[in-house]
Amino acid sequence: MAKTQDFTKMMQDMMASMPMDASKFQDAFKSQAAFGEKMTKVALDAAEKSTEISAKWAKETIAKVGTLATKKEEPADYAKAMSDFASAAAEMAAENLAAFAEVAKKVQMETVELMMAAGKDLQEDATAAVKKATEEVTAAAKKATTAAK
Repeated sequence: MAKTQDFTKMMQDMMASMPMDASKFQDAFKSQAAFGEKMTKVALDAAEKSTEISAKWAKETIAKVGTLATKKEEPADYAKAMSDFASAAAEMAAENLAAFAEVAKKVQMETVELMMAAGKDLQEDATAAVKKATEEVTAAAKKATTAAK
């Protein structure tokens, strides 16, 4: 009967013949974790500020509704109160939407800065890896040339 060949030893030998620097994987994981931490901080700061804006807007609106709901002496006073409420609501909306836009602008700027910093780090790492690989290949080629002579 034919016996299935065990490729375990062959794979182990092959992997052993290809040197791998596990520290590079660890460094990549650490820098990815740091990047994730920074991005999370940006997102959480934005969420906190957005929540503060929403809460402030809600409080102000509730206060305005409270004055709108008070008893009036003349029917015309109800129309004026409604008009004042509509004007105040529009003004609050403009102010709060501008505040939300500022939060979004800040998030965008911080994200771009983080991405640029991450890109710069990756470029530096890639340059160092290529330089190291070139040195190793050059050394191996010199060694092979010397051995052939």
